[in-house]
Amino acid sequence: MNPGKVIKILNDHEIPVDERRFLLVSTLSIIGVFIVFVIDLILGENPGETWILGITCIVVPPIINLSFKYHKTRLGAWILGLGIVCVVMPVTFFSGGGLYGGAVIWLSFVYMYIALVMKGKARWVLAGILTAEVITEYYFVVNHLHEPSPHSIRMAYIDSLLSIIVVGVVIMLVVTFQNMVLKKENEFSLKQAKEIEELNRSQNRFFSSMSHEIRTPINTIIGLNEMILREDIPEEVAEDALNIQAASRMLLTTINDILDMSKIESGRMEIIPVVYRTGDMLSEIVGMIWLKAKEKGLEFHIDVDQTLPSQLYGDEVRIKQILINVLNNAIKYTDQGSVTLSIQWRKAEGKKAVIIYSVTDTGKGIRKESMPYLFSAFKRVDEQNNRNIEGTGLGLSIVKQFTDLMGGTVNVNSVYMQGSTFVIELPQEIADDAGVGDLRIEARHSISARKHYKQSFEAPDAHILVVDDNDTNLLVVTKLLRDTKVVTDTASSGNEALNKCLQLKYDAIFMDHLMPDMDGIECLKQIRLQVGGLNKETPVVALTANAGSDMQAVYNKAGFDGYLLKPVTGELLEAELLRLLPRELVRLTSDIELEELNMSKKHMKKASILITTDSVCDLPPELAKHYGVSILPYSVYTDEGSFLDGVETETDGILSYIEDKSRKAYSVAPTPGQYENFFSEQLGKAQNIVHITMTRTLSEGYKNALEASASFNNVHVIDSEHLSGGLGLLVIFACRRIREDITLDILLSQIDEAKKRIHTSFMVDTTEYLYRVGRISSKINAISKAFMIHPVLTMKKGRMVATAGHIGTLKSAREKYINACLDVLTPINKRMVFIEYCGMSYEEVEEVRQRVSEKVKFEKTFCHQASPTIASNCGPGTFGIIYMLEK
Repeated sequence: MNPGKVIKILNDHEIPVDERRFLLVSTLSIIGVFIVFVIDLILGENPGETWILGITCIVVPPIINLSFKYHKTRLGAWILGLGIVCVVMPVTFFSGGGLYGGAVIWLSFVYMYIALVMKGKARWVLAGILTAEVITEYYFVVNHLHEPSPHSIRMAYIDSLLSIIVVGVVIMLVVTFQNMVLKKENEFSLKQAKEIEELNRSQNRFFSSMSHEIRTPINTIIGLNEMILREDIPEEVAEDALNIQAASRMLLTTINDILDMSKIESGRMEIIPVVYRTGDMLSEIVGMIWLKAKEKGLEFHIDVDQTLPSQLYGDEVRIKQILINVLNNAIKYTDQGSVTLSIQWRKAEGKKAVIIYSVTDTGKGIRKESMPYLFSAFKRVDEQNNRNIEGTGLGLSIVKQFTDLMGGTVNVNSVYMQGSTFVIELPQEIADDAGVGDLRIEARHSISARKHYKQSFEAPDAHILVVDDNDTNLLVVTKLLRDTKVVTDTASSGNEALNKCLQLKYDAIFMDHLMPDMDGIECLKQIRLQVGGLNKETPVVALTANAGSDMQAVYNKAGFDGYLLKPVTGELLEAELLRLLPRELVRLTSDIELEELNMSKKHMKKASILITTDSVCDLPPELAKHYGVSILPYSVYTDEGSFLDGVETETDGILSYIEDKSRKAYSVAPTPGQYENFFSEQLGKAQNIVHITMTRTLSEGYKNALEASASFNNVHVIDSEHLSGGLGLLVIFACRRIREDITLDILLSQIDEAKKRIHTSFMVDTTEYLYRVGRISSKINAISKAFMIHPVLTMKKGRMVATAGHIGTLKSAREKYINACLDVLTPINKRMVFIEYCGMSYEEVEEVRQRVSEKVKFEKTFCHQASPTIASNCGPGTFGIIYMLEK
């Protein structure tokens, strides 16, 4: 490889830096070796050193060339490194004067070579070999086990001088190269960043321009199409017109979504908080959504916490967009049943609050495997079943992006074919502490939008001006307002509008934004400052195709009194005029049907966090009821069939059944489907579910619950690493923590810490039942019975371990177990203790309780039967002591 080609390769940034570094370092190294070889020949250095250097100069270049040519530089580096470390360096060290030669300097260079050209484990392995070699060489020399070839003082000086110069120059060139590469890569990165930034700007300009240019003709299509629908036309023509209307609106939704997504990706989307009335915002949303649900035959419910602050400080526009997107999605994917919007809140620090919006539907639901892609842009889940449903897949992605921008969260809980719940939590500031109370929202809809159109008002004495550089847009607005009898003047430029404002006082002005010569914002300024102008106080509304969810703030800041986005409908134009015109000029005429949506007076506020568990928790009934713990039962299988643990069978019944040695009983955890249904039901009570299961080593419960939780964003499954009362004690701990109003993250970390402090152990009367269910072998069972061993089973890091075996009578064994169990070094938390038992008489239980009380004075002692699941595994005579240690 000639020098010119090498330099060209080193400057080519398309070639990976690692490959270029390998080529440079290896080439410079072999050049340095060649220089030393030539000087050794001239000076008559030891033949051994000269020969090894000569062979190196012959063998290494082809290896470098082939490694680079076939992109095997890692292999080449390994071969060269191994050869240098294991062959070249030992030979040159002992044949080149040892400590008094140049090899010592080259050893330091080899370390650098390894660091520059080797990667991963190979680097450390080779560095270790080199270190061992250096230590060995020094050991041999110092202890005179092998003397290196002697050097004269003159030769030692020359060898050292030559090595320092060659190695120094090589290192200098390598560092220079590294700096050059870093500088060029930095310049290249900056250039790419500028190109990407310019590309983003171009893309945004394109999308904005595209949106504006498409909206102008669509405004004509929708406006004139609406005029057709108002006429007395045949049903077939009306159906075609309605299809045109639906297709145009779908196209508009797509344009809006793409424009918003473009702004979000470019980082130009801003959050603009304002003080807004929650009741008014909800009325607007219901007004848009209710009719869509009605048209599809769905019920629409709204449930609002009456204590919700009546005024909040947040980005009302984005919040409405989020809710409308999610509600539209719910209606789109629900064929029958209902859609429910629920709003709750919780107080945060100071004047802050977290508003919780829940949208629940009875629709198709979402497959588990589709959940990770739910908020991906342009991704539609379950395409096969949803192929007939329109949409780009941008709506939920925009919801996620807006929620993140506002510092909130969005979670989804869904069971496939049973419906979904979207939970959006948004932090906002409280502007007015007064609650909204019992809201009553009126949903307005025309009795028949096509056949029975009637203008909502008439105002023949009103006079308005419409300003737009597009004649078709002027025609559309004029026609849409024709039936209101409002006198409409038009102007096709800013200058023409200013001239008309000098001649006549208007009641309202509709102004386009993007016009040649003078745009709408400049025209508004001129109207407000116009000398002799008659419309300085006239309300001016921006009627523009300049879209984007942030444009309303732009027009508000510019001083406009309203904002309408093209394409505009007659209904929107009439509503805006009705808002602006003096009441004395207006006569209401429209036949409007009102439907009142009542807020639930019995609003049930969802808990922030709910603790749930399985029936194997062996919680005393009074504690489960006190803390409101929802429990999912295991199934107990016998020869007679299966029974729900604690529901269809009790402990005494199971113990009686398994007294016959020919009969077996065993427990089985709920299936993933049962867990899904359980979680779905519990999420009606709380925003988040924390489900605590029995240790995964003894049950499939954790695995099945975890699998089911994949359908829900708000379900968190925890392995308690305990069973029976140990699991129950952890559940009670969690229930107490959530009453302190802590966050979910803190709760999960505290549960993880607490489960390590729980002591769970049982003493088994006989191993016969453990043998029957396959927990122990027949040999262990036989030995235990022969020696009257009563084993003690203790939970250790999630596993049931036999920690002791008490020999003798049952009474003495129980005494020994209680003493050993409560004699611990770490202080015991004396708040409560569980004593669980199976098949013991009242007297036996009382004796155990009394003995425990003598050892430790617990504040509360709960004695209760273990669940049928535990009984079927351990048999009668078993009892356990469960408590928590102090931190």
